[in-house]
Amino acid sequence: MNTHAGHRAQSSTLDAGGIEREESKLQRRLGFWSLLAAGLGSVIGSGWLFASMFAARAAGPAALLSWLVGGVLMLLVALVYAELGMVRPESGGLVRYPLYSNGRLAATVIGVAMWLAYVSNPPTEAAGVVQYASAWLPGVYDAAAGVLTPRGLALAVLLMAGFVLLNYFGVRLFARSNNVVTAIKVLVPALTLGLLLASGFDHGSASGGLANLGGHGGFAPLGYGQALGAVASAGLIFAYTGFRNIVELSGEAVNPRRDIPRSMIATLLLTIALYLALQLAFLVALPPQLLAGGWQGVNLKSPFADLARMLGMSWLYWMLLADSMISPAGSGIVFTSANARNLYGMAKNGLLPRAVMHVHEASGIPRRALLVNFVVGVALLLPLPSWHAIVRPLSAVIVFTFSIGAVALPVFRAEGIGAAADRLPGMRAIAPLAFVVSTLVMYWASWAVLRATLPVMLAAVGWYAWMHLRARRAGSRGAGSAATSFDLADWQGGAWLLVYLALTYALSLVSTRGGLGWFGETWGSLLTALLSLACYAWGVHAGRRYVRLRGPGFG
Repeated sequence: MNTHAGHRAQSSTLDAGGIEREESKLQRRLGFWSLLAAGLGSVIGSGWLFASMFAARAAGPAALLSWLVGGVLMLLVALVYAELGMVRPESGGLVRYPLYSNGRLAATVIGVAMWLAYVSNPPTEAAGVVQYASAWLPGVYDAAAGVLTPRGLALAVLLMAGFVLLNYFGVRLFARSNNVVTAIKVLVPALTLGLLLASGFDHGSASGGLANLGGHGGFAPLGYGQALGAVASAGLIFAYTGFRNIVELSGEAVNPRRDIPRSMIATLLLTIALYLALQLAFLVALPPQLLAGGWQGVNLKSPFADLARMLGMSWLYWMLLADSMISPAGSGIVFTSANARNLYGMAKNGLLPRAVMHVHEASGIPRRALLVNFVVGVALLLPLPSWHAIVRPLSAVIVFTFSIGAVALPVFRAEGIGAAADRLPGMRAIAPLAFVVSTLVMYWASWAVLRATLPVMLAAVGWYAWMHLRARRAGSRGAGSAATSFDLADWQGGAWLLVYLALTYALSLVSTRGGLGWFGETWGSLLTALLSLACYAWGVHAGRRYVRLRGPGFG
């Protein structure tokens, strides 16, 4: 492999010198506890306040299975990204790894989809804060329509501006404030689930208790297929996905090779246990009269707070309303920080103007990326003015972006990128399994949900098409054959991803989950798994060819 020639070609394309100058401004100040707080602070946001209710509405008591499947998937993906973060710790790494392993086509499609999914988080968290606050702040949420009012939208925008300000002045301020907020965010849900579980087992109270788990249609009143679909459609993936922010911040970690895997795995194990316990608490604490119309009829404006009030726990009710400001806001702060690195990484990939890549020297923060994300986040909030409206389609997009990490890892290993000491055990099985399960979660989400993601995917592919045409025009003006060969290498490295996307959408269209019903649940899932495994093998093979031709783009 002509590594040096490939490195020069890639470096000239990406202006390696300019990237190194901006990277040198980042400040390495995040240790294990700060990274763990960033992970927990991202994961424990509005998801715990709302997702238990939406999961119960979608699957009944089988929502416990939904959380378990989602948690196992996230753990598989976390292990993949933990090794990538050890091999190549880099701020904005999530959108850089596809470039290194499969070229610009794959990096553009994944990067744009990931950015649009991530940039939706701060408006989602702000909408969650306002929705819970409507219990004591009238006129900000229309419960009948399920959307924020104009006054509520204005308040959500102000909250988003606050998230930006807390990230604007440096990573140290972000880390210190987030450590305190995360401690509160863990304590409140732990206290909530303990009290609600106690009320659920007390049959003298207003709650339904363990009878709720078997009554009202049984454990899976809507079928186990619905429980699997809830993983993507009910906000569960959204609730878990913040662990990847640890990778986004890895370029600012003091000891990334030691602390990245430890903090990611600890984040996932703690939150899997927490979410399962919270779901169980919600199920057993629901008063039976709320289930008269079945699980689908459960509709609480502020789920856990409303339950506390129904059960006579007034002080818990007010504490939850206060925490409803803290938990989503804390998550919004971390995602604002991480997505600025995401956009910074896209600019390093050449997908955005170089000005977006600028890092403010005194603070070590990519401030321009912060401001761009704020503007785009406000634009997303206006047409989708509620928590569930934003989360439902974008959760499937988030799952899709998991796929490239599982492909990049075996490419890195096969081509000798990274030291043997940075390799985690069992990844030969874990990487393809993570890819297949991610695809199945997208398939189970239903055609209605997946169809809603089409604009995001078309925007991602369209972005690359525009860049491709611009590169061809530049080549015709004097770049010669270099631009053409670069385009060909990108196409060979990333064409599999377009086929994979097309197959996933086609399988969802002909499924029984809102589609044409050509295949039953079992056969459809089996076919999806087999085709995704074939795409995975193609992606790894294409990535190895790309790296041999171009080099990974870093020394």
